[in-house]
Amino acid sequence: MGFERSDSALYLTSQLAKGLSRALQRRAAALGFSPGQFPVLLALWHEDGLTQRQLLDRMEVEQATLANTLARMERDGLILRRPHPSDRRAQIISLSDRGRELEQMATEAAAQADDEIFAGFRRFERELLLEYMRMAITNARNTERA
Repeated sequence: MGFERSDSALYLTSQLAKGLSRALQRRAAALGFSPGQFPVLLALWHEDGLTQRQLLDRMEVEQATLANTLARMERDGLILRRPHPSDRRAQIISLSDRGRELEQMATEAAAQADDEIFAGFRRFERELLLEYMRMAITNARNTERA
């Protein structure tokens, strides 16, 4: 028996991630941000004024990926960087006024993207799928640490 894509969690998760990203992309472009910037925005909406190291710890992405994302966000006027008051090597990353103003519209766009992808799911099915996804993510993180 060969490998069946439709039976592979890895393949299906990859396809779901692509679909969610595309669903958010359409909405995000109209608002002036990209899906890759959304996790940074979420972190800063939750706790503004973080260092790049703190963002890395919260987001679990590669240093180079975050550095490139922050550079684009600064260029696009979504964030501001200022020197850390006690660590000359660090910078404080804060939302700009434009970045702050995006919060409600961007989170609504993300919710609409979720709704589009999960159309036809009953509420308990969606909640159960999300719970299973959280469990799988926890397992994946535990496997990485082992």
